[in-house]
Parts: sequence; structure tokens; C-alpha cells
Amino acid sequence: MNYPARPAAALPGHPPSRWRRWRSWLLGTFPGRILTLGLLVKAVTWPPGTAMILPPAIEALDLVGSLALLFACAYGLARLGMWAKRRLLWRVRRKLILSYVFVGVVPALLVITFFLLAGLILFFNVSSYLVQSRVRALTDQARFLAQTAQVEVQRSATAQAVGEALERRQSSTETRYPYLSLAVVPMSGLTCKVEAARAARISRTLPSALPLSAGPWAHLDVPVVLPPWIGCDGFTGIIAFDLPPGAAAGDEGRTRLVMRAVALPEVPNPAWAVVLDMPLSAVIEQRILDETGIRMGEVTAFTGEGRQPIPGRSFEVRPPDPQNTPLFSLATQRWVAFLDFSDWTTGETESASVAILINVWEIYNRISVVSQAGVGGVSFGQLLLAVLAVIGALFLIIQFVALVIGFVLARQITGAVHDLFTGTQHVRAGDFGHQIPVRARDQLGELAESFNLMTGEVTTLLGEMAEKGRMEQEMFAAREIQQKLLPAGPLRITGLAMSAFCEPAREVAGDYYDFLPITDTMTGVLIADVAGKGLAAGLYMAQLKVIVQSLARLHHEPKEFLSAVNKVVSANLDGKSFITMTYGVIDLERREMTFARAGHCPLILVPADQPPGRRKARFLVPDGLVVGLQIDDGTMFDSLLQEQTVALEPGDLVVWFTDGISETMNDAFDCFGEERLAHVVEQYAHLPFDQLRAYILAELRGFASGADQHDDMTMILMKIDAPVTLPGSIAAVAPVARLTS
Repeated sequence: MNYPARPAAALPGHPPSRWRRWRSWLLGTFPGRILTLGLLVKAVTWPPGTAMILPPAIEALDLVGSLALLFACAYGLARLGMWAKRRLLWRVRRKLILSYVFVGVVPALLVITFFLLAGLILFFNVSSYLVQSRVRALTDQARFLAQTAQVEVQRSATAQAVGEALERRQSSTETRYPYLSLAVVPMSGLTCKVEAARAARISRTLPSALPLSAGPWAHLDVPVVLPPWIGCDGFTGIIAFDLPPGAAAGDEGRTRLVMRAVALPEVPNPAWAVVLDMPLSAVIEQRILDETGIRMGEVTAFTGEGRQPIPGRSFEVRPPDPQNTPLFSLATQRWVAFLDFSDWTTGETESASVAILINVWEIYNRISVVSQAGVGGVSFGQLLLAVLAVIGALFLIIQFVALVIGFVLARQITGAVHDLFTGTQHVRAGDFGHQIPVRARDQLGELAESFNLMTGEVTTLLGEMAEKGRMEQEMFAAREIQQKLLPAGPLRITGLAMSAFCEPAREVAGDYYDFLPITDTMTGVLIADVAGKGLAAGLYMAQLKVIVQSLARLHHEPKEFLSAVNKVVSANLDGKSFITMTYGVIDLERREMTFARAGHCPLILVPADQPPGRRKARFLVPDGLVVGLQIDDGTMFDSLLQEQTVALEPGDLVVWFTDGISETMNDAFDCFGEERLAHVVEQYAHLPFDQLRAYILAELRGFASGADQHDDMTMILMKIDAPVTLPGSIAAVAPVARLTS
């Protein structure tokens, strides 16, 4: 066995080829240079950075190295993703499976996730609402207790009686609201609108030994005076205070809340007010937990710039939060509830977030129980939850079955695609006899049968294509031969300039024109259009040339010439075809043109007796029937054919054309028309033939706007150049025009 020669990179003493490729990539590509730069920078800055603080310049350099490594990693991940895409998604089966995952599995997961998140958000919002409503209820209770205490204080006449009233009110609520504290605070400078009779009835002067307090006041100091922002309606709300650093374990630096209510006597100038504080204690939090299933946790105050909650004291040791056991984490979720509190000094409203622990099952049981009655000890809410669980299980089963069916269908489809791929490989190698196995009677099986039929007919199609190519070559050869049948080269006629062009709609045209010299001063001009186009019209055109060349020597008058042509053509032409034709004889000595029209397009004559741009064209339309109709022996053709003679002056322009010019269509199937053609010829009749022809073709193409040419287009431009000098005199030499086909 012959082994290939080892490359030079693999010989001893040379670095391995893989290392050479890595080195060329690191030093020769932009991403490799970025990676090399990042590694060098980090190699320089990292060792000293672990031992000391780097100077700003070195830190900036280290940042550049980090960014370079980040860019290199991103580039590497992108290239890795492209490589994985090419390797993993080359097979159609993997593409179908991946598409099914994205179409079927991913939307289902997104729907499940959406409803789970929606349910959690619903639970969270309901929990926040329950906490806020319970706190509002506590503040309302604090207001009620403060107003009750204010009424009792009004009935007391001495300081001792006031103290006893406060102690009595505090002791009656201490069990339900631990750490509840009361105080009577002096105030002044407030004027309220109160009915005089009511104010006289309840007015009573308290002792001057204020403030008086009752309760522990363990959380804050007893208020000495009310802040000036409190009005006649008093105050009911929440205030926040921060615990000092030396608080109990677990409470350092934390914020606590207290429900505070201020009640004023209904007098014009109240001199005192009752202040009631109800701290948010562990007992109250436990009561909220029992009523709502929500445990309140840490409080965070959001205050304005330059403001902080008032300092307070730790009045109890709060129980620790439940441990994050798996069962606890599964049944309980963390969320926050926002509460508004007031700054006691300024009265500004601030916001605080309260961390809450939500027991999902507790909340669900509280909001779903319509009736405690159920079936077999199961409540109605639990029954609904069981039904929902069954539906979810069915959904997952259906999704799994759909996934399995999708994989099976993908395997069937990709198996058929693999068979087709194998078949195309055989066809590419020239093995047209390869047959694909038909595995199922479905659309894929029909596709396999169609492929087998196709491979059986490929040889025939190749033969037909070769035959078609041969026919196209023959058609092009026929076109070249036909072009040679048309006049070409210089036409040397003294005093007459002529130019012609022909554009076939297909390879072979049915239009024909010719110039037939009669005498030195007389020339015959012929233009004809065989009905139809293509090869048949081209054959008739070639036959017509032979007939015309033969009869032009015998008949010099246009009418006689067309009559003779009609007799010969009618005897040899197919009854379904006909030919339109115009033949004219130009006599340069007499400066006149005699012509006859056998159903052809009219001639356009533009006289030269007017300045350029103001010339008016006129149509020359003598009567005549088309050539080749096998109606009779030619009597009707001769009776309808008219001959017309027109005088020609130097500079006069005569335009001969076929209906392919005037019937040029655009996309809307509108025809260019003879009037529009005459208008174009009027505008540019004074120009040389090359420019005039270019303008006409430009107008035709602009009108067609890219539409296909549906008929052959042929045009002859003829112009009298100068007067003809009789024999014996000096003849004027006219320019010679080259005919263009």
C-alpha cells in the first residue's frame, strides 16, 4: 500500500501542523490578535494585581485586557454556535424535530409558565392586599381607642383622674394589643371650628402637669409636644422608627412600624391631645398570620433625601423566620407589601416595604372556599384543585403522545427524504435506472413513484432537449438566411436616400421589403407582411421574394404588379393565410411616386415645405384587398385595387411600415397607433435617418414599457435629396444610405 508523504510540518524537528495553524490564526487574524493582546495584558497586570492596588493607568490597561478577552470569548462562542448549527442541523430529521420542539413543546412550556406566573402574581397581589387591609384595620382600631381615651380624659378633673383613665384604657387593651401606650400631650396655637354650645358642654381645663402617660412606651420616648402639622382632625396612620445598633440579636439596624393615633377635644382652642401608639408586635403579626396565612418579616423604609425614620428602641425579641426546608420552600414564597407611613417631624408621606412569607395553600384555601361543605371531607376548593390537577396531567400526557407521534412522523418523512437524496446522487452519477423503494401508499409514496417515473423518462427528455437544441440552431440558421434575403449594403440611387430596418418577433420574420431597380431614374419599393409569424410566415416570405423578383421585370405599374402577384400567390398560398402589401414606383425624373396598397398599412408623407417642428404629415390610403384570398379568379381584387400618384419635392419624407409598428402594445394592451407614429415622424422628420430611426424606436420601447414584442416590426424611410438633372447636364450626386435590417 502506498502511503502519502508526510508533510514537512510533521517531520522531526518541525512544529506540529496543528500548532502552525494555531499560530497563523493567533497572529494572522483580527480575533486572534485581540486574544493574544488580552492574554499578554492579563499576564502583565494580573500577578501584581493580586498583591497590591494597581495605579489608575495599570487598571485601565487591565480593563483593556479584560475587554479583549471578552471579545475573543464572544467570537469563539459565535464560531462554536455556527459550527454546532452546521453539524447538528445538517440532517432534515434533526431540523424537523427541532422545529416541532419550537412549535409544539416550547409554546406549551411558555403557556404553562405564563399561567404559573399569573397565578403567583395573583397570589402575591392578594396577599399584599390582605396585609394592607389588616394594617388599615389596626390603624382604624387605634383611632377608635384614641378617641375613646380622649372622651374619658375629658371627664377627668385632676391629674390623678387623668392618669387613672389612661391606665384603665391601656390595661383593658394590653392583652389584645401588647405594648400599647397612651399619653396626654399639651398643645397650643391651634384654632378649630366647633359649635359654641358643644364646646361649652365639653370644655374642661386639665392640670398643667403634662404630659401624662400610661403603658410601657418601650419603643419610643413619650411625646412631649405635638408637631405643628397635625390639624383639628388629629392623626391616624403609621410611623416608622429605626432600632439602634445595640438592639436585640436579629434586630440591629432594622426598621419597625407603629400605628399611631392622635385625638383632640372638640373645642375651639384645644390645649391637649391624646396620643396612642400600637407597635406592630409579634403578637399582632401572629394574629395577622392566623387570619390571613401571611407571615410578616423585615421592614425597609424608603425616605426622601436627608430624612431618616426617628430613632427608637427594641421592645421585644421577634421569633426567627422559618427555616428554608424543602417543604417550607415548596409551600411558601417570599414577596413584599408596600405600606405608607408618615414622617412624625414633617408629616411627609413615605413608603415602606414589608417582606411577607406567603403560604400558597393557605391563601388558596381562604379565597377558594365558597362553602365548607364537600364530598367525603374534601372542600369545594380542594375538589376544584384536584380537577385542575387531573386536567394538567391529561395535558402533559397528550403533549407527550404528540411529541412521540411527531418523532415518528419526522422519522418517516426524513426516511423518504433520505431515499430521494440517495436517488439524486445516483442520477447525478448518471445512473438513471436507480429506483427508490415505495414504503407507504401516501403522498411520500406517490413522490417516490414520481421520482422513479422521472428517472425512467430522463433519457427521453435529454433526447428531446438535444432535438430542441438542434431545432433552435436550425432556426437561427434560417434567420441568418432570411436576413440575407432582405436588401443590404449601400443603395446607390441618385437623388434618393433610403433606410430600412426589420426586427422579427421570433427567430424568423414574416415581414418582407425589397427595392427593385427599373431604370436609372425609376425604382420600385415593396413592403409586405405575411399573416402570422414564425417559421410558416418566414417560408411564405421566402417564396414571396422569388415571386416578386420574377414579376418585377415584367410589370412596372404598381396595379399590374400587385394583380400579377395576387394571381400567383392565390394559386400557391394556403387558404388560411394572406399577405398585405404596398408597392410603389418612384420616378426621380418626374419627382413623383405611384403606388398601390393591397390591404397594407398606409404610407406617411411628411412634406418639406414647412420649417422643422411644424410639418404636418398626411396618410396615403388608397383602397385595396389583401393578397392571396382565394375568393374568385382575382376579379374582386382587381376591381378594389386603386393606384395613386403623389408629387415629391426635395426633403419630402415617406414612411413605409408594417402593423408591428403601429400595433405595438403595452401592459394595458393599448396600441401605439398610426396617429402617434405620424406625430413622432412630424417632430423628427428633419433629422438624419439614424437619428430619426433611433427616436422612433425609443418612442416604441417607451410606450411598450418592457412588454413583449408580439409582431414583426419593419419600416422603410425614404427621402428625396435633390432635384434630378436631365441627361446631358451635370447630375447631382445624392448621399448613399446604407440599409439596415
